[in-house]
Amino acid sequence: MFVYLKFLVQFLYNSSRDYIIFIFIRYNMLMKKILILFSGDGFNAQNIVKKLHNKECFVVCGIANKKEAKGLQKLQKLGIKTDVLEHTDFSSREEFDKELVKLVKSYKPDLVVLSGFMRILSEVFTSNIFAINLHPSLLPKYKGTKAIERSYESDDIDAGVSVHFVSGELDAGEIILQSSFQKEKDESLESFSKKIKKIEYEIMPEAILKVLRSL
Repeated sequence: MFVYLKFLVQFLYNSSRDYIIFIFIRYNMLMKKILILFSGDGFNAQNIVKKLHNKECFVVCGIANKKEAKGLQKLQKLGIKTDVLEHTDFSSREEFDKELVKLVKSYKPDLVVLSGFMRILSEVFTSNIFAINLHPSLLPKYKGTKAIERSYESDDIDAGVSVHFVSGELDAGEIILQSSFQKEKDESLESFSKKIKKIEYEIMPEAILKVLRSL
Protein backbone atom coordinates (compact mmCIF):
# COMPACT_ATOMS: atom_id res chain seq x y z
CA MET A 1 0.00 0.00 0.00
CA PHE A 2 2.80 2.39 0.96
CA VAL A 3 4.66 1.65 -2.27
CA TYR A 4 1.49 2.33 -4.26
CA LEU A 5 0.92 5.69 -2.55
CA LYS A 6 4.54 6.67 -3.08
CA PHE A 7 4.24 5.82 -6.78
CA LEU A 8 0.99 7.82 -7.05
CA VAL A 9 2.47 10.89 -5.37
CA GLN A 10 5.54 10.74 -7.62
CA PHE A 11 3.34 10.34 -10.70
CA LEU A 12 1.18 13.33 -9.77
CA TYR A 13 4.25 15.40 -8.96
CA ASN A 14 5.90 14.63 -12.31
CA SER A 15 2.67 15.23 -14.21
CA SER A 16 2.14 18.60 -12.52
CA ARG A 17 5.74 19.63 -13.12
CA ASP A 18 5.58 18.64 -16.80
CA TYR A 19 2.30 20.54 -17.20
CA ILE A 20 3.74 23.67 -15.63
CA ILE A 21 6.79 23.45 -17.90
CA PHE A 22 4.51 22.98 -20.92
CA ILE A 23 2.42 26.02 -19.97
CA PHE A 24 5.55 28.11 -19.40
CA ILE A 25 7.02 27.16 -22.79
CA ARG A 26 3.70 27.69 -24.53
CA TYR A 27 3.25 31.08 -22.87
CA ASN A 28 6.71 32.22 -23.97
CA MET A 29 6.06 31.01 -27.52
CA LEU A 30 2.92 33.15 -27.64
CA MET A 31 4.65 36.22 -26.23
CA LYS A 32 5.50 38.97 -28.69
CA LYS A 33 9.22 39.60 -29.06
CA ILE A 34 10.91 42.99 -28.97
CA LEU A 35 14.48 44.08 -29.63
CA ILE A 36 15.94 47.28 -28.15
CA LEU A 37 18.47 49.54 -29.88
CA PHE A 38 20.42 52.03 -27.75
CA SER A 39 23.68 53.96 -27.76
CA GLY A 40 24.49 55.08 -24.22
CA ASP A 41 23.62 54.58 -20.56
CA GLY A 42 20.59 52.43 -21.36
CA PHE A 43 18.37 53.63 -18.50
CA ASN A 44 15.29 53.58 -20.71
CA ALA A 45 16.19 50.13 -22.03
CA GLN A 46 16.65 48.94 -18.45
CA ASN A 47 13.25 50.36 -17.52
CA ILE A 48 11.58 48.58 -20.45
CA VAL A 49 13.11 45.24 -19.43
CA LYS A 50 12.10 45.61 -15.79
CA LYS A 51 8.51 46.51 -16.64
CA LEU A 52 7.80 44.24 -19.59
CA HIS A 53 10.25 41.36 -20.01
CA ASN A 54 8.68 37.95 -19.38
CA LYS A 55 5.51 39.73 -18.25
CA GLU A 56 4.00 41.40 -21.29
CA CYS A 57 6.58 40.53 -23.95
CA PHE A 58 10.00 38.95 -24.39
CA VAL A 59 13.12 41.08 -24.94
CA VAL A 60 15.20 38.98 -27.34
CA CYS A 61 18.22 41.27 -27.41
CA GLY A 62 19.62 44.72 -26.70
CA ILE A 63 21.91 46.03 -29.44
CA ALA A 64 24.25 49.00 -29.05
CA ASN A 65 26.26 50.79 -31.70
CA LYS A 66 29.05 51.53 -29.21
CA LYS A 67 30.99 48.86 -27.34
CA GLU A 68 31.45 51.22 -24.37
CA ALA A 69 27.68 51.80 -24.00
CA LYS A 70 26.91 51.42 -20.28
CA GLY A 71 23.49 50.03 -21.11
CA LEU A 72 25.09 46.75 -22.20
CA GLN A 73 26.07 45.89 -18.64
CA LYS A 74 22.68 46.97 -17.29
CA LEU A 75 20.83 44.60 -19.59
CA GLN A 76 23.28 41.75 -19.04
CA LYS A 77 22.67 42.00 -15.29
CA LEU A 78 18.95 41.56 -16.01
CA GLY A 79 19.64 38.41 -18.01
CA ILE A 80 19.12 39.98 -21.44
CA LYS A 81 21.27 38.93 -24.38
CA THR A 82 23.24 41.85 -25.82
CA ASP A 83 25.09 42.51 -29.05
CA VAL A 84 27.29 45.28 -30.42
CA LEU A 85 27.55 46.60 -33.96
CA GLU A 86 29.82 49.64 -34.09
CA HIS A 87 28.94 52.17 -36.76
CA THR A 88 32.58 53.32 -36.85
CA ASP A 89 33.49 50.01 -38.51
CA PHE A 90 31.60 51.01 -41.66
CA SER A 91 32.44 53.53 -44.35
CA SER A 92 28.89 54.75 -44.88
CA ARG A 93 25.55 55.05 -43.09
CA GLU A 94 23.95 52.71 -45.60
CA GLU A 95 26.55 49.99 -45.10
CA PHE A 96 26.06 50.10 -41.34
CA ASP A 97 22.27 50.04 -41.68
CA LYS A 98 22.44 47.08 -44.05
CA GLU A 99 24.42 45.06 -41.51
CA LEU A 100 22.17 46.27 -38.69
CA VAL A 101 19.09 45.08 -40.57
CA LYS A 102 20.68 41.63 -40.96
CA LEU A 103 21.53 41.48 -37.27
CA VAL A 104 18.09 42.64 -36.14
CA LYS A 105 16.28 40.21 -38.43
CA SER A 106 18.37 37.30 -37.09
CA TYR A 107 16.52 37.70 -33.77
CA LYS A 108 13.09 37.72 -35.48
CA PRO A 109 11.50 40.44 -33.31
CA ASP A 110 7.87 41.50 -33.73
CA LEU A 111 8.88 45.06 -32.90
CA VAL A 112 12.14 47.02 -32.68
CA VAL A 113 12.34 49.73 -30.04
CA LEU A 114 14.72 52.67 -30.47
CA SER A 115 15.52 53.88 -26.98
CA GLY A 116 18.27 56.47 -27.05
CA PHE A 117 19.69 55.10 -30.28
CA MET A 118 21.70 58.09 -31.48
CA ARG A 119 21.77 57.35 -35.18
CA ILE A 120 20.00 58.93 -38.14
CA LEU A 121 18.71 55.88 -39.97
CA SER A 122 18.73 55.56 -43.75
CA GLU A 123 16.00 54.08 -45.90
CA VAL A 124 17.96 50.82 -45.85
CA PHE A 125 16.79 50.43 -42.25
CA THR A 126 13.45 52.26 -42.23
CA SER A 127 12.07 50.37 -45.23
CA ASN A 128 12.98 46.98 -43.77
CA ILE A 129 12.40 47.19 -40.01
CA PHE A 130 9.17 47.79 -38.10
CA ALA A 131 10.25 50.12 -35.31
CA ILE A 132 9.18 52.82 -32.86
CA ASN A 133 11.23 55.64 -31.39
CA LEU A 134 11.24 57.65 -28.16
CA HIS A 135 11.78 61.40 -28.56
CA PRO A 136 12.02 63.98 -25.74
CA SER A 137 9.77 66.67 -27.20
CA LEU A 138 6.19 67.17 -28.28
CA LEU A 139 6.65 66.37 -31.94
CA PRO A 140 6.54 67.81 -34.53
CA LYS A 141 8.45 70.40 -32.50
CA TYR A 142 12.19 70.03 -31.93
CA LYS A 143 13.04 67.10 -34.14
CA GLY A 144 16.59 65.81 -34.09
CA THR A 145 19.32 66.42 -31.51
CA LYS A 146 19.28 68.55 -28.35
CA ALA A 147 15.49 68.40 -28.23
CA ILE A 148 15.40 68.79 -24.44
CA GLU A 149 17.58 71.89 -24.48
CA ARG A 150 15.65 73.50 -27.34
CA SER A 151 12.32 72.75 -25.69
CA TYR A 152 13.59 74.11 -22.37
CA GLU A 153 14.88 77.33 -23.94
CA SER A 154 11.71 77.94 -25.97
CA ASP A 155 8.76 80.15 -25.02
CA ASP A 156 6.41 77.16 -25.15
CA ILE A 157 4.06 76.70 -22.22
CA ASP A 158 4.05 72.90 -22.54
CA ALA A 159 6.83 70.36 -22.96
CA GLY A 160 6.83 66.59 -23.07
CA VAL A 161 7.71 63.33 -24.75
CA SER A 162 6.57 61.51 -27.89
CA VAL A 163 6.71 57.93 -29.08
CA HIS A 164 6.29 57.53 -32.83
CA PHE A 165 6.69 54.98 -35.61
CA VAL A 166 10.03 55.17 -37.39
CA SER A 167 9.73 56.40 -40.97
CA GLY A 168 12.03 57.55 -43.75
CA GLU A 169 11.95 61.12 -42.42
CA LEU A 170 13.68 61.99 -39.14
CA ASP A 171 11.25 62.03 -36.17
CA ALA A 172 8.30 62.39 -38.53
CA GLY A 173 6.51 59.04 -38.24
CA GLU A 174 2.95 58.67 -36.98
CA ILE A 175 2.60 59.55 -33.30
CA ILE A 176 1.68 56.63 -31.05
CA LEU A 177 1.57 58.40 -27.68
CA GLN A 178 2.45 61.79 -26.23
CA SER A 179 2.56 63.05 -22.66
CA SER A 180 3.14 66.62 -21.54
CA PHE A 181 3.59 68.92 -18.57
CA GLN A 182 3.53 72.68 -18.05
CA LYS A 183 6.85 74.41 -17.81
CA GLU A 184 7.56 76.34 -14.59
CA LYS A 185 8.96 79.83 -14.46
CA ASP A 186 12.67 79.96 -13.61
CA GLU A 187 12.90 76.17 -13.59
CA SER A 188 16.42 74.80 -14.00
CA LEU A 189 17.41 72.63 -16.96
CA GLU A 190 18.23 69.83 -14.49
CA SER A 191 14.73 69.90 -13.02
CA PHE A 192 13.18 70.11 -16.49
CA SER A 193 15.24 67.14 -17.71
CA LYS A 194 14.19 65.02 -14.72
CA LYS A 195 10.53 65.59 -15.63
CA ILE A 196 11.24 64.52 -19.20
CA LYS A 197 13.01 61.36 -17.98
CA LYS A 198 10.11 60.49 -15.65
CA ILE A 199 7.65 60.72 -18.53
CA GLU A 200 9.94 58.65 -20.77
CA TYR A 201 9.90 55.84 -18.19
CA GLU A 202 6.10 55.90 -18.15
CA ILE A 203 5.23 56.43 -21.80
CA MET A 204 7.60 54.02 -23.58
CA PRO A 205 6.31 50.79 -21.99
CA GLU A 206 2.74 51.99 -22.62
CA ALA A 207 3.49 52.67 -26.28
CA ILE A 208 5.18 49.28 -26.73
CA LEU A 209 2.14 47.49 -25.33
CA LYS A 210 -0.22 49.56 -27.47
CA VAL A 211 1.65 48.58 -30.63
CA LEU A 212 2.08 44.91 -29.69
CA ARG A 213 -1.61 44.56 -28.89
CA SER A 214 -2.46 45.88 -32.33
CA LEU A 215 -0.36 43.22 -34.13
